[in-house]
Amino acid sequence: MSSPAALPLIRLRAITKTYGEGATVLQALKGVDLDIEQGDFVAIMGPSGSGKSTAMNTLGCLDRPTSGEYLFLGEHVEALSRDQRAVLRRSYFGFVFQGFNLLARTSAQENVELPLLYRGVSAAARHAAAAEALASVGLTGWEKHMPNELSGGQQQRVAIARAIVSKPAVLLADEPTGNLDTRRSHEIMELLWRLNVERGITVLMVTHEQDMAAYARRIVHFVDGVVHRDTINEHPAGMAASAAAAATREVS
Repeated sequence: MSSPAALPLIRLRAITKTYGEGATVLQALKGVDLDIEQGDFVAIMGPSGSGKSTAMNTLGCLDRPTSGEYLFLGEHVEALSRDQRAVLRRSYFGFVFQGFNLLARTSAQENVELPLLYRGVSAAARHAAAAEALASVGLTGWEKHMPNELSGGQQQRVAIARAIVSKPAVLLADEPTGNLDTRRSHEIMELLWRLNVERGITVLMVTHEQDMAAYARRIVHFVDGVVHRDTINEHPAGMAASAAAAATREVS
C-alpha cells in the first residue's frame, strides 16, 4: 500500500456514523472532515457525546462509518470488509487504552509479545522484539515482572511497548493517562512525544485533559458529532520537555 504524493496519511470526508433505528436512532458523527499527515501528533478533545470516541474507533478501523470516505494511504477503508479492516489494523495500527488491558498472569515480556504471537512470529524473534520494545519505554530489567508487581505508570509503559512492538505507522491512544497521577501522566506523554519524534509514529490521542493535549502538535475539538475547531499548537509541551532533558544530559 503506497500513498499518493498529494494525499495525507489519513483523510476523512463527510464521515457519518448512525446507531439504532427509528425513535432510538443516534447520529454520533454528522459529517466529519479531517486530514492527518504522516508523523503528526493530534489530540482529540470534546465533551461526552461529542463523537470523539466514535471518530477514534473509525480511525482505528474498529468501526465502519455509515457514510462518507475514509482514505488511508490512498485506499478506501470504508469499502473494506471486516476481515480486510482487521488486516489493515494489524499491519498499521497500535492501540493504547486507559485501562492498560494487560493479561494479569502474564509477564511484561509475554504481554508485549502477544501481537507477534498472533502473527505467527518465531519465539526467538518475538523475544528479541519484545525486549527491544520494553527497552524503548525504559523497562529494561522488568521483563519478567507480572502486572501486579508494576506501578500504574510501568503498566502503561508495557501497554505502549505492546502497541509498538509490531512497528505500527499509527498509535491510537484512548485516554492513556486517565488512570495515572500527574507525575506519571507527564512521563507517559513525554514517552509518546519521543516515539513521535524519534520513530516518526503518527500519534492520535483522545483526552479530556488540557495539560495532556498540550503535548500534541494539533488539537482537534469535537462538538455534536463534527469537528468544531482544529488548531495548531505552536509550542508543544513535549518540545520543552525534550529541550530540558537535553540540557540535563549536557550538564551531566
